[in-house]
Amino acid sequence: MCIRDSSSNNDDNLSIPSLDILNQYSPPMGRDDLRTAIAAHYQRLYHYEPDPDHITVTLGATEALACALRSLGSPGDKVVIFEPFHELYPSQCHLFYLEPTYVTLRPSTTSDQTTWTFDVQELEVALQDAKVLVLNTPHNPTGKIFTRSELQSIVDLCLQYQVYIVTDEIYEFMTYSRDNHHLLLPRDFPEIADQCLVCNSIGKSASATGWRLGWCLHPPRVTDAYRGIHDQIAVMSPHPVQYAALTYLDLPDAYFREDLKSKYKDRIDQLATCLRELGFGVLPPEGAYYLFVRYKGVPALQHLEAPVDAAMHLLKEVGVACVPGDNFYGKAVETEGQQYLRFAACRSQKDITEACVRLKRHLQK
Repeated sequence: MCIRDSSSNNDDNLSIPSLDILNQYSPPMGRDDLRTAIAAHYQRLYHYEPDPDHITVTLGATEALACALRSLGSPGDKVVIFEPFHELYPSQCHLFYLEPTYVTLRPSTTSDQTTWTFDVQELEVALQDAKVLVLNTPHNPTGKIFTRSELQSIVDLCLQYQVYIVTDEIYEFMTYSRDNHHLLLPRDFPEIADQCLVCNSIGKSASATGWRLGWCLHPPRVTDAYRGIHDQIAVMSPHPVQYAALTYLDLPDAYFREDLKSKYKDRIDQLATCLRELGFGVLPPEGAYYLFVRYKGVPALQHLEAPVDAAMHLLKEVGVACVPGDNFYGKAVETEGQQYLRFAACRSQKDITEACVRLKRHLQK
């Protein structure tokens, strides 16, 4: 990523502000031009244009979600989370004295495919006395993309029980099925727009996790509380990064619609094929760039009961790092959580190839 060049003769380019300005505070909610660019980004790619006055620029999606939970919840309030989950969700709940409650995703086979699904009745029971539902799609660690039908069920139940939805959408452009793309809740389900906060960042799509540049789209009735909490937690995202992010938001449509998909699909397929050949139980991801796989079908790992032991064996003896599956579970940590390891295919093609070589060298019969 690069900052716009002020020497260009293109009148559309922005001139670089003086260095002194970029070294100073920006408005706490983010630069005006950046919030306007974020709104235009959604208009261009989703035909949905949020009001820049109800967008707050944050320290990545992590802070965006933390401010959402703190804005909506009070100590003792219940937050519903699909498990397996990103580890930060329950940690943030505990930080704010909120009570995480889990609804378990499980592999389910239909006539033509196997995918991760949830029990609608289990979700309804969890939502009956909840304040917030956290929804991550495309999903880390499974790669699941919630379907329109599933999202409609979630929306209907959240409306029925007056539960806010906080989304984590950092993998939105990493989708690999023509029939199952990412849906933006306030656009595709406008009935929930007043109860939905959308959290996002450039971290994954720009391969810029260290930049700490994210945002939240929040309904008007939440704006004052959200910005007040953000101001106390972080003050602002780094000003130079805010300016540089304008270039990212101005990338061609093809970067978001095509390039990010093709960038990771071959790597995922290569790693999935390797793991499957070695005996791992692999369910191909629909989105994101993770493989959440069963490991006890691998002869060299069968004797390792705890996933942390399997992960450490792979790290020390094979030289390939992964994450133990129980790290992603709460309620089902002693059952489903003991079966899985998570591999990431976000490294370079060279690194993926080398990982496959090492895995085959050490784990093949």
